[in-house]
Amino acid sequence: MRIAMIGAGYVGLVSGACLADFGHDVVCIDRDPAKISALEAGRMPIYEPGLEALVNDNVRQGRLSFGTELREAVAGADAVFIAVGTPSRRGDGFADLSFVHDAARDIAAALSGYTVVVTKSTVPVGTGDEVERIIRETAPQAEFAVVSNPEFLREGAAIGDFKRPDRIVVGTEDPRAEAVMREVYRPLYLNASPILVTGRRTAELTKYAANAFLAVKITFINEMADLCEAVGADVQAVARGIGLDGRIGTKFLHAGPGYGGSCFPKDTLALAKTAQDHGMPLRIVETVVAVNDQRKRAMARKVIRACGGSVRGKTVALLGLTFKPDTDDMREAPSLAIAAGLQDAGARVRAYDPEGMEQARPLLPAVSFAEDAYSCAQEADALVIVTEWNAFRALDLKRLRASMRSPVLVDLRNIYDPAAALQHGFTYHGVGRAGESVSPSEA
Repeated sequence: MRIAMIGAGYVGLVSGACLADFGHDVVCIDRDPAKISALEAGRMPIYEPGLEALVNDNVRQGRLSFGTELREAVAGADAVFIAVGTPSRRGDGFADLSFVHDAARDIAAALSGYTVVVTKSTVPVGTGDEVERIIRETAPQAEFAVVSNPEFLREGAAIGDFKRPDRIVVGTEDPRAEAVMREVYRPLYLNASPILVTGRRTAELTKYAANAFLAVKITFINEMADLCEAVGADVQAVARGIGLDGRIGTKFLHAGPGYGGSCFPKDTLALAKTAQDHGMPLRIVETVVAVNDQRKRAMARKVIRACGGSVRGKTVALLGLTFKPDTDDMREAPSLAIAAGLQDAGARVRAYDPEGMEQARPLLPAVSFAEDAYSCAQEADALVIVTEWNAFRALDLKRLRASMRSPVLVDLRNIYDPAAALQHGFTYHGVGRAGESVSPSEA
């Protein structure tokens, strides 16, 4: 099939590359000529494991190409995917749909023959109706159908998620459009990936509901972690105890400094705003948003307590800046609030991240950046693990301890065994572990 992907950002580039790998002829269109030039030269605008090889291989095979001119790509396409950004709007948190609406107008002016227009971007309920209205208004004679096909990609595992999905949600009431979408995803039939066909509005809401539910799980276990510290329990054992219940499951029950990234923060806000606009407030989701924001700031206070109640004039080393490992995404990352809180308290903050420092520099102008984990810890008064990169899971604790001014380890991801940290002379502070902290003198 011939597919046009409008938007070569995270969702558009991953989706376009994977669809090309299925054997489709895919053109990714983006307004940013610098991004397109970089892609044509084999340079990726984002870090995602396996993406560079996948893109370059499909370019060599002639199935994937890039451009800035939309008209020719759309005119020759069987399906046109809208995969542009929908950031939170300033002021009310609602999704900014201006890029989606602009894409719809541009697509309408270029349609030729029956075409399925697919909203891949995460959009509020009713957006498909507005896209259809815009296209009909712009091109009254056009033959087309508008379909919702939300993405469920995890940063750091996006290629696997696209090729081996839990489900494919297609929102349409048009049998002809459904047949086109089934052909788009036909290569996945061997994997027995279920295609759930729903109404368009149902598909749009499904994406928001899924992310909100996962955000609830994360926030729930984070609050349980605080209670565990207060009563002398272990949140990791609690998480295992409830996660083994098949009705709950083990995923997204890892206590930490709060969720961030491109999806959960903006999607929970947008869902809450949609519900308010319809007179049906979602109190659970609203509370999750507030608790998560508070938690990020609370992590800076946790580090300050670990340093004896003051960090003024002290150096605090942060390991990990991105909101999760295996990505360079700094959007809504807990590290931003943690660094700001520590600096407000008078600390000097030094940081290292395997992939995210280029994106972090403009967001953290007063932070100094190190070349690796060990230089980051040099002469530090506290070492804080913010993101659980694999590179941080087996650090030489003896070497770290010898290089630091004070042996304080604040493990916000619980990736270290407290006993091992104690053995090497650290005062260890985890999340949701009995007593919150243990020092060598207490061991």
